[in-house]
Amino acid sequence: MEPVENSAGRTITTLSSREVYRNHWMRLREDEILRSNGQKGIYGVVEKDDSAIILPIDNGRVWLVEQYRYTIEERALELPQGGWEMEIEHPEELARGELREEIGMDAAEMHSLGMLWIAYGFTRQKQHVFLATGLTPTHTEPDDEEHDLKTYSMTVEEFEQRMLDGTIRDSCTLAAWGLYLMWKARNGLVSTQL
Repeated sequence: MEPVENSAGRTITTLSSREVYRNHWMRLREDEILRSNGQKGIYGVVEKDDSAIILPIDNGRVWLVEQYRYTIEERALELPQGGWEMEIEHPEELARGELREEIGMDAAEMHSLGMLWIAYGFTRQKQHVFLATGLTPTHTEPDDEEHDLKTYSMTVEEFEQRMLDGTIRDSCTLAAWGLYLMWKARNGLVSTQL
């Protein structure tokens, strides 16, 4: 089976589109659509600017954040991630900024591991994935939404166990770890130091 590229294989046509809601963080539009089977319908799309997720790993330890996630009404342990609610020209700059904001670290090296679409069944948002190494402490720069952020570091083994036992359920964190493992294997790296 050939992979689908961009608009190839398009089976839905947009008949009309209207913005139904907007705030500082997102836009919501409702599109009237026509499917290739002749059936009309509607599609709600949440649009958000690009974000970044960072895998800060140094000396065999992974840095994570924990914060209250309003939508699921519980605290969540995850990799540092976020966006600046504006178009981003250089994703690494965003990743470095989020690293400082959330865990108060600078990275000597940033490796791009790829890009993910976050929940593309209803939202249009890209997330750039970076590995951050050579970490050095700096001051944190949390924004208002990060008032309850807690920072943790743990061994790679502890991190993997928390994903396996369901403590860490953030799909972006799980996907970023998968990209990292593939990157590491393709680069012939076997040490857990990186």
